[in-house]
Amino acid sequence: MSTTPGGPPGLAGSAAQFRIVQRLPSDPDAARLLHAFHSEQVDRYGFADPVDLSPGEYTAPNGAFAVVYQGATAAGCGGYRWFDHITHTVEIKRLYIVPASRGYGAGRTLLTWLEHHAAQAGAQRAILETGVRNTAALNLFAGAGYRPVDSYVKGRDPKINRAFARSLTN
Repeated sequence: MSTTPGGPPGLAGSAAQFRIVQRLPSDPDAARLLHAFHSEQVDRYGFADPVDLSPGEYTAPNGAFAVVYQGATAAGCGGYRWFDHITHTVEIKRLYIVPASRGYGAGRTLLTWLEHHAAQAGAQRAILETGVRNTAALNLFAGAGYRPVDSYVKGRDPKINRAFARSLTN
């Protein structure tokens, strides 16, 4: 599935520059991006969560995973999965943009697409986490309306990890 000029709000201005395609995490473009994300996390923090994602968690009705293309180049990836059906909460995961594509709106475009897709699937709230040294992600999420919340992943180091949430019903 690609974005189109009639896609979710916030994408109209970038539809010509970016194309978003749903993919499985095992798709070659997605897998390459996930490995790059993992390597960057290891370089930044000295460790990272495993790169393997369960495809069942990132396909309907459990979630979605997508790759954002800038022209013909796979510029980034990300997905969401259901975290809590009772509270209508999804978790945004593995949002990553390659360094050469940062600063052009690819991350915001992909995040908006994931939020819109999740809201259409019934989500009312999105949560996510990132590390304190990832200032680009911290700025992206703050700019998109995410606010700090208590950690929702047991065992996370509060000196490194930051959790955020945002309503998807506004």
